[in-house]
Amino acid sequence: MDITILGIESSCDDTSAAVLRGGTLLSNVIASQEVHRKYGGVIPELASRAHQQNIIPVVDAAIKEAGIEFRDIDGIAFTRGPGLLGSLMVGVSFTKGLSLALDVPMMEVNHLHGHISAHFIDLPDRKLPHPAFPFLCLLVSGGHSQIVRVEDYDRMEIVGTTIDDAAGEAFDKCGKVMGLPYPSGPVIDRLAAEGDPKRFRFARPSVDGFDYSFSGLKTSFLYFLRDAVHESPDFIENNKADLCASLQAAIIDILLVKLVRAAKYYDIREIAIAGGVSANSGLRRAIVEEGEKRGWKTYLPEFKFTTDNAAMIAMAGYIKYQHSEFASLDVVPVARYSNL
Repeated sequence: MDITILGIESSCDDTSAAVLRGGTLLSNVIASQEVHRKYGGVIPELASRAHQQNIIPVVDAAIKEAGIEFRDIDGIAFTRGPGLLGSLMVGVSFTKGLSLALDVPMMEVNHLHGHISAHFIDLPDRKLPHPAFPFLCLLVSGGHSQIVRVEDYDRMEIVGTTIDDAAGEAFDKCGKVMGLPYPSGPVIDRLAAEGDPKRFRFARPSVDGFDYSFSGLKTSFLYFLRDAVHESPDFIENNKADLCASLQAAIIDILLVKLVRAAKYYDIREIAIAGGVSANSGLRRAIVEEGEKRGWKTYLPEFKFTTDNAAMIAMAGYIKYQHSEFASLDVVPVARYSNL
């Protein structure tokens, strides 16, 4: 009989629950929090309170949508970290209570490993393409930009990471200066399609090895806007599409230069992307084009698996269940990746 896993994700501002059976996704329910938009970023206290309100109805909806009963669950996977501590606490506490009530094991999941595990999910109506081992995964989200060498389902090594801002932060911080709503990444992506990516040239910082840096790009963008607006107060409004296109091109270029370098060094041609920024149409198009040029097999996640979701947590938990890697009831959430 196939293993049935309930996944719980509450690392930031999305409350999500999913049901996975034998590697096939049966449901994936997400409750987003609109309250943060007016503040231009996630407010941790508001996020944790919203999780408390959402988690029971979201889990109930996921169970019903999957067409199962609580007694059918074999194990519960949950995000232990990294993330907002208060938000994680809600998911961990709920999982512990449900685990005791159902007498089933828990599997703790590293949120970033979850994003990579999304590439192993199948849907009821079709099998999705899965990367072969070993592969490189460019993991890009709001708070992380990493190149991960994946040797197996449970053997992953970070070979490159950001030393300051992540790609998602560069999008959001630069977007905020332009007066764009939060999160700015999707808005910049939409406007970039109407602009000229070669109109403006911004700094492309380069650091040693496969690590990333976006701080210099952000700073050059802000100083450029300051001087331009001083000369012409309407500069941003009159050039918004070109600014977005040029900014997006710079971020994508920074990401791909290091990814290409890592692929050559490790002699790996199986290349995947994951995380919230992997929904960016420019990045998706660029990595496919780069792959065609370099003989890569490229893997793009389904759009619904790019943002924070419990389906990827359930998939990572499913793998841990198969290896009997269960969490104890004294497990606590962890905010930072380095502490996991």
